[in-house]
Amino acid sequence: MNVVFAGTPEFAQVALEALVAAGHAVPLVLTQPDRPSGRGMKLHPSPVKAAALAHGIEVAQPRSLRLDGKYPDDAAAARERLLAAKPDVMVVAAYGLILPQWVLDLPARGCLNIHASLLPRWRGAAPIHRAIESGDAETGITIMQMDAGLDTGDMLLEAREPIGPDDRTASLHDRLAAMGGRLIVDALARLDALTRVPQPAEGITYAHKIEKAEAEVDWTQPAAVIERRIRAFDPFPGASGKLGGDTVKLWSARVGADGGAPGTVLGTSPDGVCVACGEGSLVLTELQRPGGKRVTAAQFLQSAGDLAGQVFAPHGA
Repeated sequence: MNVVFAGTPEFAQVALEALVAAGHAVPLVLTQPDRPSGRGMKLHPSPVKAAALAHGIEVAQPRSLRLDGKYPDDAAAARERLLAAKPDVMVVAAYGLILPQWVLDLPARGCLNIHASLLPRWRGAAPIHRAIESGDAETGITIMQMDAGLDTGDMLLEAREPIGPDDRTASLHDRLAAMGGRLIVDALARLDALTRVPQPAEGITYAHKIEKAEAEVDWTQPAAVIERRIRAFDPFPGASGKLGGDTVKLWSARVGADGGAPGTVLGTSPDGVCVACGEGSLVLTELQRPGGKRVTAAQFLQSAGDLAGQVFAPHGA
């Protein structure tokens, strides 16, 4: 097929590579504008743009696709390039822009979305993070025929993936990205035979965008809840707690049985730093000081000394 692709991060890059490897013609890729990053805050291309250029694919980076919006010239230029590409279908994966109706109507076979959840659970921007944070036993990929709503279109294909007790967003992301690439290739190969299934009206949840402000741990919560959040926020934004005036990143932990005043360090050993929670305790096994690297609890304690009796600051303090 003649496929226009729209996506931005690594999750989408995997799908683009799968489409190219399967032999589809990709005349045009849409991706977000280059963003500043790193210490020098230099502009860097998205992973999708880098992959497209490596394959010699034309790239468009409109700031908006709304012809009546803030950047009408960007949208009009993108429309001309889309019309010239004459797509049979548009494949969308974590693009970052809302597609207005004129885009949804332009490809002959419409727009297909690769979504990293089992819809209608976890519609929205951060389905992988929220599935881990909520303690879901499984998630997956849904290939959806897009409509004007937020992840509300009819479902074409789905595949399921268990969430392990040690999974964090980084590990689950990589498995789902590979699954999404395989599933979209499968969908395009038998598009005429697929049945559109409306999403159920029950079980709808929304995966709101992850904000940096969510990183700080609330020690009054149960240890099991905090442990899931630590895994869900790896690599971004990273869970954190304030101890002795420093903001310490918390990267790995296990649930303990001890109890005490929430936030109190109950004891330390080379195996971990035990902190009381609202229910049970959390044994922190991988931490990071400001300006430092991720280290094991044993390495962290070499410079931190005896922390027993110290207290992590209350949430929001």
